[in-house]
Amino acid sequence: MPRQRYSASLSRTQGRSGFSIIFRHPVRLDQATGKPGLRVRRGLATREESEAEGLRDELNVLLGDPKFHDPSALADARERFDARVVDIFFEKMVPADLDSSKRLREDAIPLPESGPDGYRKILLLGTTGAGKTTVVRQLIGTDPKDERFPATSTAKCTIHDTEIVLSDGDWRAAVTFAPRNEVLESLKECISAAVLSATKDGSDAEMLGYLLNHVDQRFRFGYVLGNGPASASTTPDFEDDLDFEQDAEVPPVVSDAIDLAYTDEVLVRTITKLRGLAQCLRERVYHELQVREQADEGVADELIEEELDNLIRGERDFHEAADLLMDEIAKRFDLLPPGNLQKSRQGWPIAWSGEWPAEERKEFLSAVRRFSSNYAPRFGQLLTPLVNGVRVAGPFLPTWDGSESPKLVLLDGEGLGHTSKSSAAVSTAISRNIDGADAVLLVDSATQPMQASSVAAMREVVITGSARKLLFAFTRFDEVQGDNLPNAAAKARHLVASAENAIAALGEELAPSAARALRQRLAKARFFLAEIHKPLNPNTLSGKRTISQLKKLVKAAYAVLDRPQSSDICRPVYDRMNLVLAIRRATKSFHHAWRQRLGLEGSGKEHWTRVKALNRRLAEGWKDHYDTLHPIADLRRNLQKRLYMFVQNPLRWEGREPGEDEKQGCLDVFAEDLGRRIVDLCERRIWHERLPQWNDAYAKYGIGSTRVRAKIIVDEVFGPAAPVPDVTPSPDRNQFLREVSAEVQSAAEQAGAVLQ
Repeated sequence: MPRQRYSASLSRTQGRSGFSIIFRHPVRLDQATGKPGLRVRRGLATREESEAEGLRDELNVLLGDPKFHDPSALADARERFDARVVDIFFEKMVPADLDSSKRLREDAIPLPESGPDGYRKILLLGTTGAGKTTVVRQLIGTDPKDERFPATSTAKCTIHDTEIVLSDGDWRAAVTFAPRNEVLESLKECISAAVLSATKDGSDAEMLGYLLNHVDQRFRFGYVLGNGPASASTTPDFEDDLDFEQDAEVPPVVSDAIDLAYTDEVLVRTITKLRGLAQCLRERVYHELQVREQADEGVADELIEEELDNLIRGERDFHEAADLLMDEIAKRFDLLPPGNLQKSRQGWPIAWSGEWPAEERKEFLSAVRRFSSNYAPRFGQLLTPLVNGVRVAGPFLPTWDGSESPKLVLLDGEGLGHTSKSSAAVSTAISRNIDGADAVLLVDSATQPMQASSVAAMREVVITGSARKLLFAFTRFDEVQGDNLPNAAAKARHLVASAENAIAALGEELAPSAARALRQRLAKARFFLAEIHKPLNPNTLSGKRTISQLKKLVKAAYAVLDRPQSSDICRPVYDRMNLVLAIRRATKSFHHAWRQRLGLEGSGKEHWTRVKALNRRLAEGWKDHYDTLHPIADLRRNLQKRLYMFVQNPLRWEGREPGEDEKQGCLDVFAEDLGRRIVDLCERRIWHERLPQWNDAYAKYGIGSTRVRAKIIVDEVFGPAAPVPDVTPSPDRNQFLREVSAEVQSAAEQAGAVLQ
């Protein structure tokens, strides 16, 4: 059968002066059909018609020549064609470089070197709502009412990396933005959710809510586009059923650069178009299934819900709605403050940086808030959801300490999320951040101490050999109440006991050495913080105590020991046979958990929409997880946990028998280097080397596709990528064992350990 030939066409970007190019991709799969031919629309970053036509002609060469339809042809294509055309064509054919944004921020504002007399990098970890960002505010001295930086909220608020350098000199900022395809795909998922709401006769307000707020709360498009006209954005369910008193209306902050009235018109037109699309799809399905009675309607509606995303992605109205909203989103970049703006070759902003004199603190914070604020009166003008990282530097100073500013780099990020499972995986990004930090501050709410996410964070820190870095901060100390807690000392003992219980459980799960290391850190570096959501008053008992605790926290960060050195005098010795057993247990646990999540055995099946959303991100190559689904991090955690237990139990020691502290230091060197290697191995094997299989799984649609997709993921991705070692040899099993063993061997040599 001859290969389908495609050609590209040009269009004017709606409401803007540049050209866009539209084509069907000969390799990437169209979700609506499960076959090659995905519709792609990208900007060309040119206003010249002749230049746009030349780029179109080059793209048509790529479309028509099969030798360029393989990722391996990328280098050849770069030599022959315009870089814009190459980037557009090969986009998503290889996984995205997840570290590129961090490198851009580093180019603009290099992080200072760490050292005993220099800077300390403090990574803040904690459950959503525990108060990480509020601790940051106290350490940098920003006013919670007038300055509002960084932004805080009782709900999930921090959705990107925030890196703050306390330094002398002028104010500086560097911001990086989410790639266009990530924004577009998330927007399409919102459109799909809005259409599904319409098929269930949802109101315009409900549809608008789905359209403007992604289900995982990462992309809150309402911040960028506003919440729509007042008539559509009211919430009658709350007003009528709960009889809420209406809050005083807060006037919006108006910008002449954005016509919010026009944006509202776009949103209204979009809702109308999507409702019509939903009606057409429902009528089509009802006709095809010959629905004649109410029982048939139930079956048809169930089919619509399961296949809606596939059906609408083949509709012109769906793509026109996405294109129109993306054009409206792009206008918000016109509001960028003066500075250095970097764009992709297709014209999408990828980074911005700026600088202000030291005396212009107010102007600096006003500019930065556009990238990080959640302030409701500015909805419709904020860029916050489009940002994936903010790095700022300047003369920050805690208000409670008028002395010299501490030399700190504060690394804040997305909260760990609420989960009922303490075995939940910590993301690969957090794992890498732990490795690069000098100290890890675990921020935990004193009102609900040591929940599952906090325990998972402690596990991650200890199995990567980083227990020496750990600091504990218990927020909301003033809110701890109980008849058995008459004073601050009793409250502190209560919180320490909760932490001790969690540590004891980790000791039973991992090794006694893990519990010993964590107890040492809890005894040396625990801090109790009260009323930190407002300026601290040194004249009150609570304020005086909290200020004292914050000062001790900063000193403790400087007191964290540098990485211990390996020793030639005493060397741990291990048996390779135990290594094979550790790998077997890790992979067996990984497969069992994911077979349950995918509904192939036991209970605990994830909803098919979440699995499909995960599949989309890995297939499209722009993210390695979705919400709480972390296949790469899960494999890494299982391997790292078992390898940590292997490392902690050598057969014997060559040379003299070391003391406990010296022994633990040597083993931590081994575990720390091994953790760095294992995360790279898991990412490569689960994702980079299995991209075609992820694409194949994502392309499945129709009745029964959920199970087919699950089987492909288990059998064709996880099976070859992380096979369970068995007595029966196979190329996949042997290769996996060799690769893991090679990483362990390299880490052992680095740490001075011996494998025999």
